[in-house]
Order: sequence, then C-alpha cells, then structure tokens
Amino acid sequence: MEEKKNAFFTTAVIAGILLIFTVADFCRGDRLYSETENRVLAARPSLSRESVFSGKYAEDYEAYVTDQFVSRDKWIGIKTRMDILLQKKEINGVYLGDDGYLIEQHLPEEYSELLVAKRAALLQKLVGEWDATVMLVPTADNILTDKMPANAPYYNQAVLLERIAAQVGENHYVDVYGSLKAHMDEYIYYRNDHHWTSLGAYYGYLAWAESRGEEPYAYRTDAMTVVSEDFLGTLHSKTNLDRKGDTIQYFEGTEKRPVTVTYDFNEVTDTFYETSYLDTKNQYGFFLDDNHAIVQIDTSYRNGKTLFVIKDSYANSMIPLLTPHYQRIYVVDLRYYNGRLSTLMKQMEPEEGMDVLVLYNCIHFLEEFSYSE
Repeated sequence: MEEKKNAFFTTAVIAGILLIFTVADFCRGDRLYSETENRVLAARPSLSRESVFSGKYAEDYEAYVTDQFVSRDKWIGIKTRMDILLQKKEINGVYLGDDGYLIEQHLPEEYSELLVAKRAALLQKLVGEWDATVMLVPTADNILTDKMPANAPYYNQAVLLERIAAQVGENHYVDVYGSLKAHMDEYIYYRNDHHWTSLGAYYGYLAWAESRGEEPYAYRTDAMTVVSEDFLGTLHSKTNLDRKGDTIQYFEGTEKRPVTVTYDFNEVTDTFYETSYLDTKNQYGFFLDDNHAIVQIDTSYRNGKTLFVIKDSYANSMIPLLTPHYQRIYVVDLRYYNGRLSTLMKQMEPEEGMDVLVLYNCIHFLEEFSYSE
C-alpha cells in the first residue's frame, strides 16, 4: 500500500510539473527568434489530416516544443552544469577544452568518402573553368590540438586538405593549415565561437599573399582596435555557461582608403564594419554586416583588378584585408544566393578577366559548397 502511495505521489508531482509548464507555455506565447542561439525558432505547426498521418506533424511539433520550452536557455545552462559535475568533456556537440576554450565537435563518421568526393569534384570543376584559388581553413579542433580533451575524436582535416591540394593542383591551393599551426599558441580562434579571430584571418591573408606572389599590406598586429570584450558566440549558446567574453578586434589599416560597400544590390555603406551588431548576441556580424547573398566592394585602389569570392562566414573578417590588391571585389554566399553561380560569375566578369577565390572553413565546405553551371 505504501509503495502504491509513493508511486501515485510521484506521478502526481510529475503531472503537476508538466501541467504548470504547459499552462506557462500557452500564456507566454511563442518566441520568433533566439538571440542567444542566433537563429529563428520553430513555429507551432499547422494541424491537418495529411500531416498527422504522414508523421510530419509529430516531427514538427517535437521541434516546436523543444525550441519554445519555457526558460529554455536556463535549462540548457542547468543541464550543462550537471554534465560538468559528471565530468563530461563533450556537451551538445561542444568539447570543453583547456584554457577556457569551447571547441566545436566534428566526428569522422559525419563526413563520408562519398561526400568528400562530391565536393572535391565540384571544386575541381570550378577551378578548371575559372582558374580559381582555393583556401580551405581548418577549424579549431584540428589546430588547437593541445586544448582538446584527451582522446577526443575529430575529423582529420589535414587529410582532406592534402586531397584537395592534389586534386586542384598546388598552384591553385593556399596552405592555411601550416600557417595557422605555426601560430597555434596565439589568439587565432575565439574561445566561445567557432570562427577564427582577426589575427587568425591575418595569418590566412599572409598565406594567400604568399601563394599569389603578392606583397602583403603592412597591417600592424600590435595595433589592432578593440571593439568588444564580451563576445559570447555560437559555442557559448550551445552550453549557456557563465564565461568571460572574447575580444573582437579589427585592423584600422583597412579603413585608410575610402570604400563603397553594396549589400544585395540595395543597401550602400562606406565601411566594412557594422557596429550595431556589437549590441547583440551576434557580435561577429560586425564584419561585413553579417551574411548577405551578394556584396560588391569598390575600393580606391585603381589597379583595374577584380576579385570574385565564394565564401562562408569565415571570409567576413579576412575580406577587408584583401582590398589593397583589388579595385573591385564581389562576395557571394551560396547559403543565401539562389541563382546559378556560373551565370552570375559570367555577368560580373569584366573584359580583362577576374581572380576567383573559394574561401570556406573545411567543415562548411563539406556541408555547404556547391557549383552550378
């Protein structure tokens, strides 16, 4: 009898908690956007006969409940603290590294040989048609190996890069891996975000200049301007721990000469940097106004040269460094551009031709790169 009472009491408590959260959920209303996670949240799905029988309604509703759960951010933080007490070294796809580093997890089994072969073939086709330069940036798990938990698995991007270099040819390949590895003890990746820092981007720029036989502009690494000291990025959002923010810096030398930056053929500005993002969770959006389908940059360097960049967000902090080398730069993010890439490139190419640069981190290259004629 006593066991039945305990079971009934436990069931009643659980049911009461679920009822409280359900009522709170309906009273509070839905959130459209999570600034902590920098993404749009799932909306309540529409109920229909077709969606119920296909199973899509249940799938969408599970995503909706997960995103809209009351005090979701706080529960993420509580779960993370419990995981730390249990001495877990990986939480929600993030390694808890040494020296305060959060490092995004990329498991080997997530990137099949078939996926690598498809992406490499597309890249080889683009390089062959446009004489393009390829710059694939390794992520922190491959460079900051001394910060990784002991025996933590990670996808070996050095092997991927060796294959890409062999397939596109050394004359079309920029060795960023070696450059970053040589500076692994410096502040080249953020501790709370998956991007490289402005210093990391600078070493990438030097590797690009060397591969192209270009004289690099004399940017001063000892005189970068600090615009934020409380940057908590994408990896912090996955763990939601109380942490010291990262420092965001940029090179003032990128503003020595006037520029005109046009976003999506519409918004025009005279700077690479959008300070309004520094008051939001997405502070990395400071560089190039976050992400756009197409950006056109007109510089005051009248050398008649044009660059066409196909990129992910890693490129945003490096592109301003390239301006002394070109009169015009086009920047395309394939996640937001819906047209045919080769058609756009032909439209933008001047009579005297243009340089083409593919600039991604290795993981985004495998997950997102495409090329259509």
